Amino acid sequence: MLLRPAALSALAFAIQSASKFEYPADRTLSYVLREKRVGSQDRPLVAEGFYAWLRHRLSVETIAFDGGKPKDEFSALALAALARQFRRRVTAPSGEIDRYTKYLKADEALGSHARRELPAWLWDRLGVQYGNDERLALAEDLLKPASFDLRVNTLKGKRDEVLKRLQKEGFSNAHATPISDVGIRLQQLELGRIDIGRHPLFEDGTIEVQDEGSQLLAKLVGAKRGEFVIDFCAGAGGKTLALAAMMASTGRLYAFDNNERRLDNMGPRLARSGASNVQTQRIENEHDPKLAKFAGKADRVLVDAPCSGLGTLKRNPDLKWRQSPASVKELIEIQKSILNEAAKLVRTGGRLVYATCSLLADENENIAEHFLSTNTGWKVVPSSLRNEDASEEKPYAHLLPHRDGCDGFFAAVFERNA
Repeated sequence: MLLRPAALSALAFAIQSASKFEYPADRTLSYVLREKRVGSQDRPLVAEGFYAWLRHRLSVETIAFDGGKPKDEFSALALAALARQFRRRVTAPSGEIDRYTKYLKADEALGSHARRELPAWLWDRLGVQYGNDERLALAEDLLKPASFDLRVNTLKGKRDEVLKRLQKEGFSNAHATPISDVGIRLQQLELGRIDIGRHPLFEDGTIEVQDEGSQLLAKLVGAKRGEFVIDFCAGAGGKTLALAAMMASTGRLYAFDNNERRLDNMGPRLARSGASNVQTQRIENEHDPKLAKFAGKADRVLVDAPCSGLGTLKRNPDLKWRQSPASVKELIEIQKSILNEAAKLVRTGGRLVYATCSLLADENENIAEHFLSTNTGWKVVPSSLRNEDASEEKPYAHLLPHRDGCDGFFAAVFERNA
């Protein structure tokens, strides 16, 4: 692949724009591609180089800054990121051949980074939680690109039929997800040839893009036909739509969120899905007085809480640099408050599901234990997000990227008995 000077300049600008980690990486990259008018020929190199810098930042800086930071540090980082990602498959511009060759040799000598490209505080916490061997396996897996999963909307189709159609239409390597019974996994290479967002099955709501772990979390809620269910932190609505399908579009399903734009964006997805039992409701926060009318009425409440997102590092590698012990500490207080308030909406005999896409016990088990210690009349329902025998179920459910092949998730299921 030929690296043109314009592509190198765009990549350096993208890295510079994201270097303070003030905004999500995908938003920054979209801005740069648009601002620099990066053509289709150069986009793959710019995008892959940008995410290589995010995933391998520690190694890239070691390669680029050997002997000190050069004046054109962002161009150096761009070249080092490409060396890390593409190695000798990239031909550098004539004026950068010597430097790129130097970086290639440095990359080959460096090998895998000792901390597997994680900030020190996170590396240390994962070691305490999982032990060194599992930490190594997890950290190595987080450097790989995320899988691309679809959820089949059972209001409109069956997985076997959808899978056969996709395979006939060019997704020859599409296959059923190993755990979710409504999921399909696509190969990244195939996505470069076919735009799934313009596929008729997507446009008519038969399929939705949703990670297998997120699909399994909706399954864990166990929403049934005719029930009253609340998705307390609905966000973009992926789990809301999955719950609606599980309920066969019967009963009542409320989607709460404090971000009106997110709820508005759910509108087109909801219309495509064919679900008619969903009502969206913007709330100011978990203490909004509007919630009082729902107190003690819901059969099931899902709290997919705001969290560090560290279980999604394969698709959001910038989060490991944007989060910190201080930001996690702030999130913990928010999580405790949201869970306490959401619990008030559950009827006696109903269930409350607390979930995050974090890898940290501080946001997971510790929040669940704190809830139980400060709220009477609740018990834990042992649960699993994996295909395990009931005898192997543990108090809380976990998915880990290196073990389960999807984003990392945690879930605790509580039942109200008083």
